[in-house]
This record gives sequence, C-alpha cells and structure tokens, in this order.
Amino acid sequence: MPVQYEGIRHEHVAVRTRAGLFDVSHMGQVETRGPDAEAFLQRVLSNDVSKIQPGGAQYSVLCKEDGGVLDDLFTYRLDDGSFLTVTNAANHERDFAWLAEHAEQFDATVTDAAERYAMLALQGPDARAILARHIDAEAPPRMRTARMRVAGADCLVCGTGYTGEDGVELLVAPDDSAAVWDALTGGGATPAGLGARDTLRLEVCFHLYGNDLSEDRNPIEAGLGWCCKLDTGFVGSDALRDLEPAELLVPFAFTGPGIPRPGNPVHTEHGGGTVTSGTLSPCLDTGIGMAYVPAAARAPGTPIEIDVRGKPRAAEVRERPLYKDQG
Repeated sequence: MPVQYEGIRHEHVAVRTRAGLFDVSHMGQVETRGPDAEAFLQRVLSNDVSKIQPGGAQYSVLCKEDGGVLDDLFTYRLDDGSFLTVTNAANHERDFAWLAEHAEQFDATVTDAAERYAMLALQGPDARAILARHIDAEAPPRMRTARMRVAGADCLVCGTGYTGEDGVELLVAPDDSAAVWDALTGGGATPAGLGARDTLRLEVCFHLYGNDLSEDRNPIEAGLGWCCKLDTGFVGSDALRDLEPAELLVPFAFTGPGIPRPGNPVHTEHGGGTVTSGTLSPCLDTGIGMAYVPAAARAPGTPIEIDVRGKPRAAEVRERPLYKDQG
C-alpha cells in the first residue's frame, strides 16, 4: 500500500463522505483449529473468546506475562468451527511464533495463513452500496462475517474496519485480489493509501501498534481495559488485576497552530508525558493526537502544552472519538 495515490486529504475526505478502498494485504492471518481451539485462544487473547458466535468477530490484545502488549488483533469465528486471527504486519512472525508455542499445551493447531489471503478494506458511507453491486446476497453487518462471492471471487467478507466509518474488509485469494480491486474502484471507491489510513484512524482514536501500543505499555494504560476480561485467565491477566496506572493514553487537540508528531514532549501541571501519534486532522482542520500523560491529567478539557520542535503549543485533552460524524 503506497502512502498516497492522489493525496492524503483527498483520500481521507473520500472515505468520510463516500467510500475508499485500501489494499491491506500486508496484514497477517493465523488459522486455529482443533478440539481445544477455543480454550487455547481464551488463554492467549485478552477478550472473552467464548462470546464469539459462529460468523462473529472480536477485538483483543495479545499480552506478555507482565501485561505488556505484543499486538492488537481481530479474531473471526468461522462457520466451520475454526478461527482466523488477523495480526499487524510488522508483528506477524513474532505473533505466530508466540501462538504456536502456547498452542503446544492444547489440542489445537495454529497455521500461518498469511500467504493464502490478500485483504482489501472498503470503507465509508457508500461502501455497502458499492459492494452490493458485486454480490448476490446482503453483506454481513458490523462485527459479523460471511463467505460470499464478490465480483466473481470467493471472499470472507467481514464487517470490520480501521477508519471509524461503516464498511467491510475482504479476505480473498491473492490471485483474485486485482479483479476485486478493479471492480470496486470501477464502482466508485477511491483508492486510498497508508497516509489516509493513519489520519482516519487517529481522528477516531484507534490505536496503532508501535506508537500507542507496545511491549512497554499495558492495555489498561492504553485505555483498552474494555477488551480485557481478567476472569478468563489470559496470559498477562494477573499482572493487570487491580492495576492503577500512573499514566494513561489520552486524545488531544491543539487549541492554536501547530502539528504534533510522535515523540513530542507533553507538559501538564501534574508532570510530563509523550505524544505517541499526531497529525493535522483533515476534517477538524487542527492538530490532533494521542499521548501518554499523568493519570491526574486525563480529564477532557485539561489544558496541556506540547513541545513541537522547541516551540510550546497549547492543546487540551479531549473525549474519544476526536471526530464525530456530523451526518
């Protein structure tokens, strides 16, 4: 996926107002099968895997024993009883090795399935209408999956995405991906690249691994306690129990000029912090980002100051998401 096709702002606005298509085939996939497949995933994933119904989807994190985050993941429970977990590209080999090692304790088999799939993300208010012209059944709703043919190709269609807009993610055989891409872009979807993917996810405060999540941060600090079901006993749950973090990840927006970038120092009356993600919001037309700050500075409306290339820039903590659809 290139950084941009026609321009980040153009592609960003297309997704917010119409529909964009991302080639996210760099993402990885791991297939889990066997009598203990659910029990195994319950042990390694932070969410309650038993709640995923056939054809369902669930977000979770993969933790170390000390609670540090190895990755954030989507897991789909397929109709044949198997599970498909989507990993972040840079973490795929490490994730698979981690999963394979822990699977040895269960009657479950994990398979690296990344070579079997290309992945396209069709996102935006017009995404489902564009998709409907190329399928012969109704697409699955949000957080559901279905196997169907798209533009003549067998696809796993998933009601998920990374933009804050409605839409689907399509897992398709690599040899069929170009034809599906051409059909959807020919039907009105704007090709969109990595730059717009980042600005879109940041406007709605979706985490980016390596920026907002890492082995040095736990999901409670990152605001992901909602997907950590401690009673399931997942790896890392003991370290997270009764945790009161000193720092928390918060969204913010500049109240004046400037564009924040990862690594910018943050100053608050309660102590310092660090920007993890930052950009100029195409929809809000101001600098926005996320930063780890002292827990006492977490309340929306709290004034903060961010050092951008040696210049102090005024900002304030905001509520999630930073961008709300005005329609």
